[in-house]
Amino acid sequence: MIHPTALIDPSSSVDENVKIGAYTIIGANVSIGSGTEIGPHVVVNGTTTIGKNNRIYQFASIGEDPQDKKYAGETSFLGIGDNNEIREFTTIHRGTTQDKNLTSIGNNNLLMAYTHVAHDCVIADGVILANAASLGGHVHIGSHVILGGFTIVHQFCHLGDHCFSAMGSAISKDVPPYVMVGGRPTKPHGINSVGLDRKGFSPASILNIKRAYKVLYKSGLKLSEATVELGKLAADEPKLKGMMGFLENSNRSILR
Repeated sequence: MIHPTALIDPSSSVDENVKIGAYTIIGANVSIGSGTEIGPHVVVNGTTTIGKNNRIYQFASIGEDPQDKKYAGETSFLGIGDNNEIREFTTIHRGTTQDKNLTSIGNNNLLMAYTHVAHDCVIADGVILANAASLGGHVHIGSHVILGGFTIVHQFCHLGDHCFSAMGSAISKDVPPYVMVGGRPTKPHGINSVGLDRKGFSPASILNIKRAYKVLYKSGLKLSEATVELGKLAADEPKLKGMMGFLENSNRSILR
């Protein structure tokens, strides 16, 4: 059902099973998949693709121009997957040609009220951004990450799978998988053991991840030395292979 006051650009592609609320604006070149519900007073602009069974609440701004002074009006893209919940006053911007020209959000994510996803960000699956969490440009968020309310993430940072930030964290470097961070200045505070248990990690795997954390943060080793030791642990623990790959590909160094 589309409310009669909604404005839908003729060039958009809206599935017949989409619901659109009062005074919502759907711009040119927008595509919206079956089962998605968009509340009143939402604006969806740009070359934006929204998948199936999403729910977007009132006053959200989706697919607007990037807040980058280098942006000069060129065509850029936003892709949103399936089963996402995007709450009130959330803002999500399209990509820029300085990166892959695409902002990407996966599946089954919850973006609470007032969250911001800047240009060229990549969010995987099962992520929760609590109220007013904000991502700078080019940030990559792995699967099953939880960012506490008012967390801010500096541009170009990468956060690994299953990591967790406390309320008000200010993240300026990469955060490896499984690690909890918090405080000001923001520092590591152990692993996200509760989250790992909820996701079905075995006690043995959680214990090995704790051992890897101690090598990385408690051993006094240089990062290069700690990475070598982690490689030895990862040989017998599959859950650590992703952490090794993350460390090897980190460009900003890690929060330590």
